[in-house]
This record gives sequence, structure tokens and C-alpha cells, in this order.
Amino acid sequence: MDLGLTGKTAVVMGASRGLGAASARTLALEGAHVIAAARTVADIEKWRAALPADVQGRVEAIHLDGADLASIDALADHVLAKGGTDILVGNTGGPPPGVAAEITRDQWIANFAPMAANLFHFAGRLLPKMREKGWGRIVTIASSGVEQPIPNLALSNGIRAAVLGWSKTLASEVAKDGVTVNIVMPGRILTERIGQLDTANAAKQGKTREEIEAASKAQIPVGRYGDPQEFADMVAFLCSARAAYVTGSKIRVDGGLLRNV
Repeated sequence: MDLGLTGKTAVVMGASRGLGAASARTLALEGAHVIAAARTVADIEKWRAALPADVQGRVEAIHLDGADLASIDALADHVLAKGGTDILVGNTGGPPPGVAAEITRDQWIANFAPMAANLFHFAGRLLPKMREKGWGRIVTIASSGVEQPIPNLALSNGIRAAVLGWSKTLASEVAKDGVTVNIVMPGRILTERIGQLDTANAAKQGKTREEIEAASKAQIPVGRYGDPQEFADMVAFLCSARAAYVTGSKIRVDGGLLRNV
């Protein structure tokens, strides 16, 4: 299936590893010019070097610190100087684990800026060019925690729920301009982040990481963790011309983990 991404420009945040890297790599392989942004540019260079030579030329690695507003604005300036972007994949990583009753006000404020406020600001700067062109895709990587709160991830559950509200509101505002806005919610996808969370839960519960993994997989109908590529394929579809009638949606990629319909 031709996704219609050849010649499109995509900005992918948090593209150094995990779901962000998988999404950026897949968009490049589908023909898009990808501005892959993250704090650790060297990690982007590593996965770019593994791509076919002709695809490597479509990936631009650039520094971005999502917690630093000046860095966000510098990237926006860079993108706009090139004529803007057609696609924005918002990926902000995850905050430290913790239970809701113990999260401090300072922790809420410190994590809201990089996970939500700076993303909203960045998208707001890139949107006018999308609306002017009459074509745009904004896909935000969230978490299944926005539908079913995940134990010991209070910061993520709360802040990503705010991102969900923003995404749904924005979708209605820009739909007639040819811009779609969607959320993709990963379940247990095998990334470094999942490894960190399994390790933290093992320590909290006095169990081994292997025991935590086994218990997690037992709750997933397909019986395993997902592969980052399986997630990235959904992101690529939502970024494509084929997904023009999909907007204001939240789509789970979780192997059937959540039982609600």
C-alpha cells in the first residue's frame, strides 16, 4: 500500500530510541524527509547509519531538549525556515514512576512542561503552515494509561490525560483545514522504558524483573510484549494520505491488553 508519504516532511520528537526512533525510521523508509529530534543526537546517527544509503539522506538529526523552551523554539525556527512540516509526531518520553498520593506539586509542574505545555507550544508554532497548505498530520504518542490508569504511574496518567484533551479539542478546530490530529496509545511495547518500569516495579514489589515480566505478559491476550515496529507502522499510517478521514481518535496498540471496548 502506498501511504503517500514520498516528498512529505515529518518532524519526530524523542527520535533517539524506542518508539520515537522506530516511528522516525519507518517514516523515512516510506519516503518522507524526517527531521529526527532528541537530546542525544549520536543515538539518532546510530540508527540512521543502519538504513539504506538512499534513505539515510532523508534523515536529518537535530538536537532538541523538550524541557527547554528555547530549544523547542530553536527547532520550530529551523523547521519554519525550511518551509514548515507536513507531519508532527509528538513523543515526550515518560516521567518517573510514583503513586498519586505522594507526587508533589513541584513534580507535577516540572513534568507538565516537557510532556504537555512545550508540546502544545511547538505544535502551535507549526500549525499555521499546515493549515496554509491544507494538509497536515499531528500524531501524539501517549499511553494506554489515558484510558485505564496504570498503577505507580500517576504523573504519566495525569499529564497524558491533559494531552488527550488537547488533541481532541485541536482535532475539531483544524479538521476543515485538512489537518488531522490523533493519539496513539502503546501498551507493553519492548523498549528501554518498559525495562525501566519492570525493574522499578520489581523493586517496589520485592520480586524479580523476570517475575514482573511474566505477570505482565500473562495479562496480554497475545501473550507477549509488542515490537516497536508494530507500533511505528500504526504511526506511519496515521501520518499518511490514506488516513485523511481519521481524526480526533485515540488508537491502542496493546495486543488487546485493555479489556474495555
